[in-house]
Amino acid sequence: MRIDKFLWCVRFYKTRSIAADEIKKNRVSLAGQTVKSSREVKEGDIIKIRKNQIDLQLQIIQIPKSRIGAKLVPLHIKDKTEKEQYELMKLRQLSQEHYRNKGEGRPTKKDRRDIDGFVVTDGNSEMENGDWDLFFSEVDDSDKD
Repeated sequence: MRIDKFLWCVRFYKTRSIAADEIKKNRVSLAGQTVKSSREVKEGDIIKIRKNQIDLQLQIIQIPKSRIGAKLVPLHIKDKTEKEQYELMKLRQLSQEHYRNKGEGRPTKKDRRDIDGFVVTDGNSEMENGDWDLFFSEVDDSDKD
């Protein structure tokens, strides 16, 4: 079976054309050598793939006849990737989360509605007319109570 078709069949890439593009970019190698999409693979071969900034190693156990379900993938390939590569990926993910916590950023629709509850939007308000002294005098009067 062709290597691009094999990587698509074992659900490593979403489409066969994406698999072929990754092979053209020299991100896939077989036995330490970069390959073309038409390269035939056989059982026992070890494929090295550069994906998500880590080097994955897969050993072919069995060649599928066609695209298989996700639950059947372990029957056809064995992951030989070093643990250090996965630790490196986790470290990179943690460093990306350092700059921006999940959920921060642009306000959601609910946040925007909550903000609108605090802001006066009608055209007759004193603040839009520039009467800030009236606003602060009302605040001072409420402090005296």
